[in-house]
Amino acid sequence: MKQAKVLIMMGSRSDLPAMEGCMEQLDAFQVPYLVRILSAHRTPEAVLELSKEAQSQGIQVIIAAAGGAAHLAGVLASSTVLPVIGIPMQTSALGGMDSLLSTVQMPSGVPVATVAIGKAGAKNAAILACQMIGLQDPAIQEKVKVFKQEQAKKVLADSIYE
Repeated sequence: MKQAKVLIMMGSRSDLPAMEGCMEQLDAFQVPYLVRILSAHRTPEAVLELSKEAQSQGIQVIIAAAGGAAHLAGVLASSTVLPVIGIPMQTSALGGMDSLLSTVQMPSGVPVATVAIGKAGAKNAAILACQMIGLQDPAIQEKVKVFKQEQAKKVLADSIYE
């Protein structure tokens, strides 16, 4: 297996179904990744340790999915210089708005790029991570470019009615 470039973190195993699109998109771009399930609240020391070690392990981007209080992305961002992309997870109590606000409302100096709630956000996080990696990896950048061109072709094909 190639050296992982993306670390995908989830606060709970229950986030896994929503995160499948993220992993599928990274697979499509042939970007290797690691998946870890750790909680900012239940396993804070392990989260901080992994965050601090990620760059030395070859990780270039961290993707963090969490619901509810959703502190995972912020805790990760506080302890690394790597870019962190937060994915708010859908919740039963507030439909994911609680997760969205917890993920996006970071204090000054602790940036977290935040995408949409749930499955759409998971896929977009993978694409955004590949765009970031593509700044230094022309092969990945080309794959993202082709992906976007293919998306445009599909929309244009659907726009023709006779």
